Amino acid sequence: MIHDNGSSNKSGNRSFEDVLNVRMSRRSTLARGAALSATGFLAALAGNKLFAPGAEAATAQGFSNTVAQGAGTAIAQAGGSQLINFAFLPAAAATGPVPNISSDYQYDVLIPWGTPLQPGGPVYDGNPATRPTAEQQTQQVGIGHDGMWLFPIGTGNDHGILAINHEYGTNQHVLGKEVPASLEDVRLSQHAHGVSVVEIKKTNGKWQVAKSNKSRRIHGNTPVTFSGPAAGSALLKTTAGNAPLGTLNNCSNGKTPWGTYLTCEENFNGYFGATGQWTRSPAQARYGFSAAGAGYGWHLFDPRFDLSNPSYKNEENRFGWVVEIDPMNPAQTPVKRTALGRFKHENAELVIGKSKRAVVYMGDDERFDYIYKFVSDGNWRLMQARGISPLDQGKLYVAKFNDDGTGNWLELTIDNPVLKAKFADQAEVLTYTRLAADALGATRMDRPEWIAAAPNGDIYCTLTNNTQRTAPDAPNPLAPNPFGHIIKWRDRNNHVGLTFKWDIVVLAKDTHSIEKSAFGSPDGLWGDPDGRLFIQTDGNQPTVNGVQLNDQMLVADPNTDEIRRIFSGVTGSEVTGITVTPDRRTMFVNLQHPGDGDPSVTNFPAPQGSGRVPRDSTIVITRKNGGIIGS
Repeated sequence: MIHDNGSSNKSGNRSFEDVLNVRMSRRSTLARGAALSATGFLAALAGNKLFAPGAEAATAQGFSNTVAQGAGTAIAQAGGSQLINFAFLPAAAATGPVPNISSDYQYDVLIPWGTPLQPGGPVYDGNPATRPTAEQQTQQVGIGHDGMWLFPIGTGNDHGILAINHEYGTNQHVLGKEVPASLEDVRLSQHAHGVSVVEIKKTNGKWQVAKSNKSRRIHGNTPVTFSGPAAGSALLKTTAGNAPLGTLNNCSNGKTPWGTYLTCEENFNGYFGATGQWTRSPAQARYGFSAAGAGYGWHLFDPRFDLSNPSYKNEENRFGWVVEIDPMNPAQTPVKRTALGRFKHENAELVIGKSKRAVVYMGDDERFDYIYKFVSDGNWRLMQARGISPLDQGKLYVAKFNDDGTGNWLELTIDNPVLKAKFADQAEVLTYTRLAADALGATRMDRPEWIAAAPNGDIYCTLTNNTQRTAPDAPNPLAPNPFGHIIKWRDRNNHVGLTFKWDIVVLAKDTHSIEKSAFGSPDGLWGDPDGRLFIQTDGNQPTVNGVQLNDQMLVADPNTDEIRRIFSGVTGSEVTGITVTPDRRTMFVNLQHPGDGDPSVTNFPAPQGSGRVPRDSTIVITRKNGGIIGS
């Protein structure tokens, strides 16, 4: 993702730093920093227990209702299973043009940008002189590998459908030029974005693309549809009457218990610009639209992205949603679920709450923006049996963090008197979710990114960084916040309650004194069924023993309270995306924008010195002894 986005939140809402000042002053252990040291990472959680999950909550999710007390057991085990020994050797602090991995693990490369979706299809191998055409790119894996999920075929341990996001690729990386020179250039860029759905299979010990009638590309010009409260709104219709097309800046993801994939649109504003006179509305300003855009130049050749073209008024409102895709049905039209709100979605972590309601936690990845939750109106199975999507009917909330470690979920509906006075209907509330959250006084956060659920019901969120935070009147270790931190909370009433308790898990800067666990800018996050946390980074990393670290993936183990580096990417790349086979003996992660697309920095995955354009790739990680990843 594009690092450290600018802030468009000019509201006067209290920032998280202000709340945190008070909270930290009330926790002497945190103030001293002892509970936030790398070795005290999870011990601090055990000593500051949040709501204990009751039997009702445990039964609803299939988890044990036992919460162990004391250091090293803060995360409850799932289904009574035993935690596997956390014994791998940590990867050394690393930099350079090739990945680095723990000596107990090994990796392989899968589906780099330009891989054909079908064996025998058109290939792009990174040759700077033979870039794909726009048409060829529709038949190839896109660029900007990010969130993904593996949908099993059979056992799924050696065969499945991989749905993978393609967040972004700069013009220089995709086109080999800074500015597009034609509509063909724009189409190539548009077709490199979106999602790939690709069947993969392990053959002769190596994962590779398999021939499939399910594989497809969903890109910037693929037909899509809308559902939910805003679907028929005039705010989603253009004067030209053109049908809705495409999904863009697909960052992280989610998955549903009914077997579908959720892809999340993040920095969609950057693809729009203005060729003529254009007056920016307050709503457009709040979402970061500008006449110049982010440099893509699509508006120069495609009027759909020209903010000054009156025929395409409201086109920009068609982006910024969570999009549901059925990976097993290539004929399905992707659906943008408007009930989940419109903002710069990072991911969509779906859990099953009380009465089997679908609950989706989401972060808005921009400095000083918010954390959200959606709760379906009813039991997801019963809703589906009635032909209703659980993601179409329900309530959206935004989080307010209080000084005393409690919080409130504020209702983002037209029934809220504050919003009823400012918005015409629920469709407008959802289309301009950020403005509605501003009006309710939600807490401004430091770039909320991935949200992950732990087996015991705790919810974790990475707050990547915020270089624009100004110092408060009194000293504050998070002002500015160049390295980010991780928080957690526990909702009352098994995810559906309107109050929660929260706490700080770790400040990234407090890990920098320990070589094996030093990290900054936490981004990707996943909790495995045993309770381990996998932490991926994107952005500012510390210098350790004179080495400026590459972005990396680390594992936190609740048995030993340790964080250990398991994998490092290449110079200029983000480590992101995470999914596993059902047996958890194979893990897939992504390297996004290796070398920032510059072949003089790295040629990965081609041999170094080959002159090839570096290509975003999926990395297949296995333990040399065949064990569970993270053990």
